[in-house]
Amino acid sequence: MRVTFCGVCHSDLHALHTPVEQGGTFPLVPGHEFVGEVVAVGAAVSGFAPGDPVAVGNIVDSCGTCRMCSAGQENFCEEFPTLTYGGRDRLDGSITAGAYSGRYVVRDRFVYHRPATLQPAAVAPLLCAGVTVWEPLRAAGVGIGTRLGVAGIGGLGHLAVRLGRALGAEVTVFTTTPAKARDAERLGAAHVVVSTDADAMAAARGSVDVILDTVAVPHELAPYLRALDLDGTLFSLGHLGPVTVETIDLLVGRKRLASAGSGGRRSPQELLDFCGEHGIVADVEVVPAGEVGDALERLEKGDVRYRFVLDLAGLDAGLRDQAAGPVQ
Repeated sequence: MRVTFCGVCHSDLHALHTPVEQGGTFPLVPGHEFVGEVVAVGAAVSGFAPGDPVAVGNIVDSCGTCRMCSAGQENFCEEFPTLTYGGRDRLDGSITAGAYSGRYVVRDRFVYHRPATLQPAAVAPLLCAGVTVWEPLRAAGVGIGTRLGVAGIGGLGHLAVRLGRALGAEVTVFTTTPAKARDAERLGAAHVVVSTDADAMAAARGSVDVILDTVAVPHELAPYLRALDLDGTLFSLGHLGPVTVETIDLLVGRKRLASAGSGGRRSPQELLDFCGEHGIVADVEVVPAGEVGDALERLEKGDVRYRFVLDLAGLDAGLRDQAAGPVQ
């Protein structure tokens, strides 16, 4: 496929900053939420044709036979899924390189049809940030009548608000920044709670059924657990490090602490179809490919609203007029 736009994810920063001696990869080409068009297909491919608008997420292969793959959760493959970059290719053992590039060769099972009605650059983040919040929304059965809480308004959080609202939920945003209240309402939130305001958090006790916690830095979970009503669930999606939980905060109200990561093959296409139907995309700032260094520096400082996307179309200029042969 020809890559036209690729999102810049916090995972890219983490991978770039992880030394080889601590499990990092070098050389590394990031990029795992991207869109473009099909250039050529292999002889066995029947679901795609050259010219099709497509999208790819952070998984490009899995064993296909384990318990998780059989359940449609390739993201939890028991033999570990092949990541779009920094992963181990199942055929030749090489390290996969990502979509900060002009073209990408990918197994057709992990390519998804992209709604042509949606702005391509704004679709790219749906394949990582979007899927990461979509799976727990669906697993929790969020819909009409659900009181949904979203903690943090960033790359994941702003999409969680939009998707939750489109599913019919009444959305409450928890944010440390009072200035984001108006933006939260623009995204579809019915209520905004400033999480650093003790009185406001006390008033929100037991007010929601499900919370998607998208805050990317270490923080206390207790205030959000207390905001859940009976049998509520808190999905911790942003910070993936160690957490401390008092059992009593789970015990009172029979609450649950869960998480989720990426999505199996069914989720991206389901999400893209839903977004096409409801006109949902990410809020993005598109930057030229040559400014990726600046984008990464700004992302590290939190200076983005809400996702950087690289314009990569120019990288393919040298190949654009060449006849593409079949991919073997």
